[in-house]
Amino acid sequence: MQFLPPASFAAACFALILATPAPAQENVRLRATIEKVDGPVYTVKNRDGTEWKLTVSDPPLYVAIAPATMADIKPGMFVGSAGMMRDDGTQKAIEVHIFPESMRGTGEGHYDWDLLPKSKMTNANVEHMVTSSDGQLLSVKYKDGEKKLLVTPETVVVTYVPGSKDDLKPGTKIFVSAAKKQPDGTLQTPRITYGRDGAGPAF
Repeated sequence: MQFLPPASFAAACFALILATPAPAQENVRLRATIEKVDGPVYTVKNRDGTEWKLTVSDPPLYVAIAPATMADIKPGMFVGSAGMMRDDGTQKAIEVHIFPESMRGTGEGHYDWDLLPKSKMTNANVEHMVTSSDGQLLSVKYKDGEKKLLVTPETVVVTYVPGSKDDLKPGTKIFVSAAKKQPDGTLQTPRITYGRDGAGPAF
């Protein structure tokens, strides 16, 4: 399998995540499963049941989501968490993503997310970690504020590693933040993020 050098991998991820998006009507977000692979074309079924033909622009970037645990998270790390806000102001984490140090700052902030209705995404630096009656409570800080993230035994914890086209087979779950519609009705993306070894992406 061919991997990007770590520096190139991180730089490419950072640029793609923070790049200014095209107009919304031209983009499609995919949380999908690969149904078929035909050379450079992936037939994928989105979580809403719609089917798309997807290609990856050149140079392509494949990013794998690999399993991790709470033991891998330490104060000072940069993490991302999708979750639901609770009445007490904490965010109950559905999933926590550990970013490599070279990707620190990616998507920093607290904002609406589409994983579930009313879900939020918080990408921030871990300041403190304490054990609570419900699980681990992470105090995280981002440029405009701070939040407390509750990580329960049900929370999925993952990290990012360089991926490979060879891993993309029927049945593989993928996430594409903004695939651009082409004139022929197909989609094209510079990056595919996918699950490895049973890890996400969450649907």
